[in-house]
Amino acid sequence: METNTKEYENILLETNGAIAYVTMNRGNKRNALSQHHMEELTDCFTAIGKNKHISVVVLRGSGPAFCAGHDLKEMQNESPQFYQNLFDTCIKMMETIQSIPQPVIAEVHGIATAAGCQLVATCDLAVAADDSKFATPGVKIGLFCSTPMVALSRAVGRKKALEMLLTGEALSAEEAVQAGLINKAVPFEQLQHETNVLAQKISEASAYTIGVGKQAFYQQIEMPQNHAYAYTKQVMSMNASSNDANEGMCAFLEKRKPEWKGC
Repeated sequence: METNTKEYENILLETNGAIAYVTMNRGNKRNALSQHHMEELTDCFTAIGKNKHISVVVLRGSGPAFCAGHDLKEMQNESPQFYQNLFDTCIKMMETIQSIPQPVIAEVHGIATAAGCQLVATCDLAVAADDSKFATPGVKIGLFCSTPMVALSRAVGRKKALEMLLTGEALSAEEAVQAGLINKAVPFEQLQHETNVLAQKISEASAYTIGVGKQAFYQQIEMPQNHAYAYTKQVMSMNASSNDANEGMCAFLEKRKPEWKGC
């Protein structure tokens, strides 16, 4: 495992082969998302997105929780402009995670609440410890989870999303799997291993092809079906003419392991 040379105050960045590990490192605050913390995460993911040697990213939290949402101590008695800037920063971070070519896997333990639940819903995939809890409890403190609602309502069905938003009650990991918020729930002692297995499977594919597919997925998902087919036809035609697609098809027919070129 290699540690990145750039120093961050609130996060740790390590790499192991083609896998990057981003650890939110405010464990004593349950990794609450301060303005600076979110700015650092955005900077880190942006840099990863430009790194052709990284194929997949694992996002995790230090301490007893994955992420407890926004840092409420930072948010008390501030101006409307402060809140606007804070949520602009949060949205930029969330959009960066989905815009980079590498898939981002949330490795969740403890709680993922409010913007922390939003973070899980935003990540491309999620593996969680089976005692994890997921909630959007803002309604209980007079602050409806409106921005978390965007990611949540795109990850789970409307009725379940509204139930979570209107009651603030938590989902268990098992319920989160059933709702489509996370991919898998495993015993805590297996969490890191299971996440690494998933990351490794993804890293074996062409990073170029994965990037093409991830971008296309988010572009087409809200399109009408005929528009989605028209768009993905163009994407797949472009992809089929790439070096990696040609190499992959040749390797399959020749029954050998492909040697990806990254283009």
